[in-house]
Amino acid sequence: MASQDIAGSGRESPGVSFLYDPKIRGILYQAVVFVAIIGLIYWIVGNTVANLQRANIASGFGFLSGRAGFDISQSLVQYSSDSTYGRALYVGFLNTLYVAAIGIVIASIIGFLVGIGRLSRNWLIRKICLVYVEIFRNIPPLLVIFFWYFGVLSVLPQARESLALPFGSYLNNRGFFLPSVIWGHNAGLIGVAFIVGLVLSFFVGRWARRRQMATGQIFPVYRTAAALILGLPLLAAILTGFPISFDYPKLGTFNLSGGTQVKPEFLALFLALSFYTAAFIAEIVRAGILGVSKGQTEASYALGLRPGTTTRLVVIPQALRIIIPPLTNQYLNLTKNSSLAIAIGYPDLVAVGGTILNQTGQSVEVVAIWMAIYLGLSLITSGFMNWFNAKMALVER
Repeated sequence: MASQDIAGSGRESPGVSFLYDPKIRGILYQAVVFVAIIGLIYWIVGNTVANLQRANIASGFGFLSGRAGFDISQSLVQYSSDSTYGRALYVGFLNTLYVAAIGIVIASIIGFLVGIGRLSRNWLIRKICLVYVEIFRNIPPLLVIFFWYFGVLSVLPQARESLALPFGSYLNNRGFFLPSVIWGHNAGLIGVAFIVGLVLSFFVGRWARRRQMATGQIFPVYRTAAALILGLPLLAAILTGFPISFDYPKLGTFNLSGGTQVKPEFLALFLALSFYTAAFIAEIVRAGILGVSKGQTEASYALGLRPGTTTRLVVIPQALRIIIPPLTNQYLNLTKNSSLAIAIGYPDLVAVGGTILNQTGQSVEVVAIWMAIYLGLSLITSGFMNWFNAKMALVER
């Protein structure tokens, strides 16, 4: 007891330095590192400004209001050569966001199917999925882009010999031509009905889960959601007199007219990013499924569930808790790999920014814009996936 009292009095002695306190020491180290980083940033900025002044290069972002003077082959918003540099960067940003968003959706679908196929009991399906994964995982993404652009799309027939596809569509070496939608008067009500159907489906799903947890009764959520999402827009179309028409592409002597054209540069980039990233997602899905205890599958079989139902309702929901964190990295990689579009002439953010950099010489500003945009996209994607991961996590009682 006496030794314990002596030890206790030693810990409370006022003569001990506060630097031995782990909390205070940690705060001090963080403050030193923070001051050092601020000093480094100040030195880099000052040195950059001095070098620009020495080279008589004007700094700042005032050049964004200047006339661009160049055309962009694909634009989701109105743009012409008389638009500003800022508008051109905005077009490039939307093109990057467009190909990344569609690529993430398609890569997720293909990756999940191939990942489940890797574990199939069918020998042929399992080996086909294995070959797919091993090929695409060991090829650089730039080479995959070149394969789709030069090896697939460039060897398609000329416009006059276009391949006729269903629903009045055509495919040739100039891209994919499909009918365009013409919205008539009151057609916006159909879009409103579609959004209302989505919102109602969400609330029906939440109500069905609470009802099942309380009573054990299963409500047909998927059929109800399909009826709401498809039925409400159809009802709105009937009430408004079907104010939608289609402009079909027409095959001429040398080219096609009408409809909507999906350019080969977008197709090559979209297909390459989707198939390349899907190979990595497939391995993540396979690992997540294997991470679920076999006892869960055996228990579901003991309850009389079929293999497909077991995979969909028992295995996949538990595997998502393992799949989501590494899946976030693949989404970020796909978004950043879209910058390889400059190799085939797709006007993404990097390609448009490179043209502006060559015309204005504002290299520091353009690179800073690239960094800010890609950092913002990465943080938004990570934040959403972290929220979804927390939502899917197990809640301890």
